[in-house]
Amino acid sequence: MFLLQLLRLPATPGYVRVKFLEGAPQNLPHAESLGPAAHTAKWSDEDGGATPRPGHFVSLRGIDQPFARLPKLIRGGRFAKVIVMSEEVMSERVVSQPSPEQIRESLDSLYRVDSGRILATLIRLLGDFDLAEEAMHEAFAAALSLWPKSGVPGNPRPWLISTARFKAIDTLRRRARFDASQDELAHHLEAQGSSVASSNENEDASLEDDRLRLIFICCHPLLAPEARIALTLREVCGLTTEEIAKAFLTTPRTLAQRIVRAKAKIREERIPYEVPTAQELPERLGAVLQVIYLVFNEGYSAAAGANVTRAELTSEAIRLGRLLLELQPETEVMWAEVTGLLALMLLQESRRAARTSPTGQLILLENQDRSLWNKEQIAEGVALLEKALNYQQKSRRFGSYTLQAAIAAVHAEAESVAATDWRQIVALYDQLVQIQPSPVVQLNRAVAIAMRDGPEAGLAEIDAVLEHCSGKQGDLANYYLAHSARADMYRRLGRTAEARAAYEKALALTQQEPERQFLTKRLAELR
Repeated sequence: MFLLQLLRLPATPGYVRVKFLEGAPQNLPHAESLGPAAHTAKWSDEDGGATPRPGHFVSLRGIDQPFARLPKLIRGGRFAKVIVMSEEVMSERVVSQPSPEQIRESLDSLYRVDSGRILATLIRLLGDFDLAEEAMHEAFAAALSLWPKSGVPGNPRPWLISTARFKAIDTLRRRARFDASQDELAHHLEAQGSSVASSNENEDASLEDDRLRLIFICCHPLLAPEARIALTLREVCGLTTEEIAKAFLTTPRTLAQRIVRAKAKIREERIPYEVPTAQELPERLGAVLQVIYLVFNEGYSAAAGANVTRAELTSEAIRLGRLLLELQPETEVMWAEVTGLLALMLLQESRRAARTSPTGQLILLENQDRSLWNKEQIAEGVALLEKALNYQQKSRRFGSYTLQAAIAAVHAEAESVAATDWRQIVALYDQLVQIQPSPVVQLNRAVAIAMRDGPEAGLAEIDAVLEHCSGKQGDLANYYLAHSARADMYRRLGRTAEARAAYEKALALTQQEPERQFLTKRLAELR
């Protein structure tokens, strides 16, 4: 009961440098259409076809097939000239000589895990979203062609950043034929070369992480609120427009337009790529917290796909939450809400191992093995929550993330669903609705009322929420969890036909395979 009491409630040596050939084709066919010779090397005319020696140039045709699954990898592929690393440098940089298949798997993993960080660093270096994204994908293409022959660099991320930087310089050189300012920018980027490797190697130890910078530029006040979140989820976390649209309860086309307009605004207004000053931070932090929260939500319950969770996204959100907590002074009012958000994420993430079976099937809260819950994350989350509540109690201004963390803590400290203090959870939702009266929060409150007062009371609340938000922003008509919750109330009341209809509607709206399997099983049980 401590929660109620606190609330009083009821480019360096050894890196490949790429230069494009004049007159090279501007559009390379998609990797899947390339033949077996698509990734073979052909020595340039400068070498006369002789056996290459360290320092000679080589032109590479195309890229290999297995990387075709990367959505934007083949963006304007071209013939390239590559300076071959010397044998001496190779011996220092290359740690192993894995098979081509291992290299492909390694690059695929590197893209999934590190492409966000690489892109963020390139945006800082190049100052242009689209140029950075194009250069990054071309660097991955170069790696796919080069590494099977030269070996994997000891530190792949700086190699990719340096290669992408040179790719961008060559792109600017070509543009300079029509715009002299592009040549000046290319000279500027070349002058940065001596510091690039050092900044990349120190990136992990830097408090002002490039992805944190990128989040702040994406969440700049000059951008529309909806565009801030959409741009950050797309550029920082790599979510598709479809996944973001589902989180926003809107259409992919609308999201794509927001992102395009946001990028144009950043370019036109020359928004700086930096973390705000201490004076600016409070007013800028709210949008950033919302972005991190949505990133975590996508990882906690994936919008689509074969898995319930996406651990890389929840881990990234928690990491960014920790960075913000370190960045934000404890004397600031917003510090408590940063703490509350981190507490919420840790408490929710603590249940991840128990939320799916070994075969990937969804397990509801009432059926989870609570011995699998991560006790360290729960302990850390509760400790952070107590700090946030104590801080906010002084001003009697409780934040939405802190209240949600308090709800998660009640669940985390209960031995079972039956032993859960649903009265306290409803009281917390009552407070949350006052400061965040969104349809989703109201729906969650209705489910908590059902657990406290029974399914009939819960169904009445759910129907009231659906009716109230009908035709308004955040309409739950296409939100599958609303229909799933409604179906569960009908099922518990023995109203089989209505339960079946609601489950079928929920099934038609969800794109996550484990959710679909769960709903299909529920339907089968009603027959």
